Amino acid sequence: MTSLSSTEAAAIERAGDAPMLAQVEAWAAVNSGTGNLPGLKTVAGLLADAYSALPGDLRLVAPDPVESVDAAGRVQTIERGAHLHLSVRPDAPVQLLLTGHMDTVFAADHPFQSLTWLEEGVLNGPGTADMKGGLAVILAALSALESSPLAPRIGYDVMINSDEETGSHASAGLIARLAKGKTAALTYEPALPDGTLAGARPGSGNYSVLVHGRSAHAGRNPEEGRNALVAAADLALRLAALKAPDLKVNPAKIDGGGPNNVVPDQAILRVNMRPATPQAATAAEAALNAAIAAIEREHGVHCHLHGGFNRPPKPLDAPATRLFELVRDCGTALGIDIAWKATGGVCDGNNIAACGVPVVDTMGPRGGAIHSSDEFLITGSLPERARLSTLTLLRLAERGTV
Repeated sequence: MTSLSSTEAAAIERAGDAPMLAQVEAWAAVNSGTGNLPGLKTVAGLLADAYSALPGDLRLVAPDPVESVDAAGRVQTIERGAHLHLSVRPDAPVQLLLTGHMDTVFAADHPFQSLTWLEEGVLNGPGTADMKGGLAVILAALSALESSPLAPRIGYDVMINSDEETGSHASAGLIARLAKGKTAALTYEPALPDGTLAGARPGSGNYSVLVHGRSAHAGRNPEEGRNALVAAADLALRLAALKAPDLKVNPAKIDGGGPNNVVPDQAILRVNMRPATPQAATAAEAALNAAIAAIEREHGVHCHLHGGFNRPPKPLDAPATRLFELVRDCGTALGIDIAWKATGGVCDGNNIAACGVPVVDTMGPRGGAIHSSDEFLITGSLPERARLSTLTLLRLAERGTV
């Protein structure tokens, strides 16, 4: 089906007319870096006010506890912001999950704080594309859906978390609970500037390896020491050597060391691993543990591993491919070319797919240079993507399945 029915035409016109640009400008004007709890609270309030126009049960959900290893090797509990959850028609025959995030990568003291028009239709600003633009698209599409006679056929949960940019550790449990039993899911990370969607994604795991050695005088008795810094460096090299076509490994940082005349007794290696498949993830974790065991034997140190794979790999299976094809066909009906390709990035779409739910996770507006001070939103893509989402929702209501 490529032509538009009168019901579809009315709904997508309503979606395109929503005040999305004004919403993006208001929401992006408030810094909501993952660690900026006051900023996140303000943005959560703005979003709650806006999303209260939709029916259903709207609430703020407390974050799960998050642990992290600091530079001194202490395991600390990190406080995160609340997540927004909207539940509408949980007994409808078609159940969907729509997700986004309110946090950005820009801390409260980051110099990138303001909005600038680079040219007509191109807005530079923190979170404009990633992903306050996507949050505006969700609201526009759902508001349009609610005006349609097909709305009673669809129930949906909207989840907007506060910690996606740091791995969704405080919201992973909520995502899993909401994904259970869903027909399909849409996540509103930004599409590429040309509109291409992200298809298959690797998984991602972040690890901290605490290396405990033995201090000694660097001149008098260094042989009695066990150099934790050298052991950590050796481990970094061994892990870097694990790189393969289906595995990316990035030893990112070593904390530790001290005065030049003391053999360092502690170091912490931070490493990111990105496996392309579940099998590669299993093999990578086994290789990591084997490398740590070898370091302990050869350097006479003791290691403690903290972390894990918080984003499972997201291959494109048959249901996910059918959902992508539905989005593509909706684009065709609207005169929008839709394509997708594999990407090295990860997002909440990984977690949703791991629950067995087909997901397209780049339904947001077009933009680019995300996670940098050059981030930009192509503002004309706001109505474009709102219409695309609306038509996708309506056709899912009609089909009842992907």
